[in-house]
Amino acid sequence: MQRKSLPGDPIREAAISALMQVVDPLLELMFDAGVTVQEFNHLLRDRAVRVATKRVVNECGRNNKSRVAIMTGLPRSEVTKILDSQNSIAKAHLGQRPARRVLAAWFDNPQFLTATGEPAVLPIFGKRRSFERLVSMHGTGIPVRAMLDELTRIDAVERLADQQVRAKSRVPILTGLTTNAISAVGERCADLLQTLTNNVRGVLPPLFEATALVYDADLGMVPLVRRMIAEQGATFINGASSLLKRSKNRSGNKSSRSATKCRLGVTVYYFEDGVENTSNLETEIKWSRRTNLRRQQQQTKKHKPSKSTYQIS
Repeated sequence: MQRKSLPGDPIREAAISALMQVVDPLLELMFDAGVTVQEFNHLLRDRAVRVATKRVVNECGRNNKSRVAIMTGLPRSEVTKILDSQNSIAKAHLGQRPARRVLAAWFDNPQFLTATGEPAVLPIFGKRRSFERLVSMHGTGIPVRAMLDELTRIDAVERLADQQVRAKSRVPILTGLTTNAISAVGERCADLLQTLTNNVRGVLPPLFEATALVYDADLGMVPLVRRMIAEQGATFINGASSLLKRSKNRSGNKSSRSATKCRLGVTVYYFEDGVENTSNLETEIKWSRRTNLRRQQQQTKKHKPSKSTYQIS
């Protein structure tokens, strides 16, 4: 049964605090993968309606859109719209990230292509065929330098000599991300949260969950701890895998062929907080080295010196 939320409700406040801790690392992944806040908001509303609907059906035996609206806090009309749509997340055309729009135009707009259809090398500044013009048309008001910094940071463009830039990737995501790795994040996070929330609700028997934690570890011991935990964790997982394999239905066992199957698993993970990551440090150092760009003013035919030089900062 759903509990009522009261003003100053400590359970609700604790849940909001817990959600903030859960959402923060998800937002980091969202930013790395180029997912916008609009897309995340659309996803959250869609999943909220569908999860609430499933819960109402399990409790009442039928769908009740009014109860779903009360549970989610969304208008009943929006609940109906979401439930009437199929795969609305995949079909939604929400506000794309400005960097994605700029790169897409660079790869598709004939104005910024070579004769062979490849993205042209562009001067950073210029009124016509330039990176400045590209950002002005598709960057939704983002300054030229800010867009250049972002696309350089994620290795989507390359700075060349004479203030020119070349497109390297059509998709603005950090190099190193893979679809399989991101899918694993979602699957493992879902499994862990399901275990924790089941135990919080008092589901019996409780699922195993335990944490070893210290708050004052010596930084000099971190490399040794990482190595030892990895070795002990691998040994445990190997033993758990053998046990789980024995739980599988045997093909020769007739009585087990019709038995209901379920998904079982165990995950061991190690975490750190407040430990400097050298790879992130190198990225931050690279990010901080910002070379000033100056708009080069063209001289008139009489070779009069330009009156001013404009600096992008």
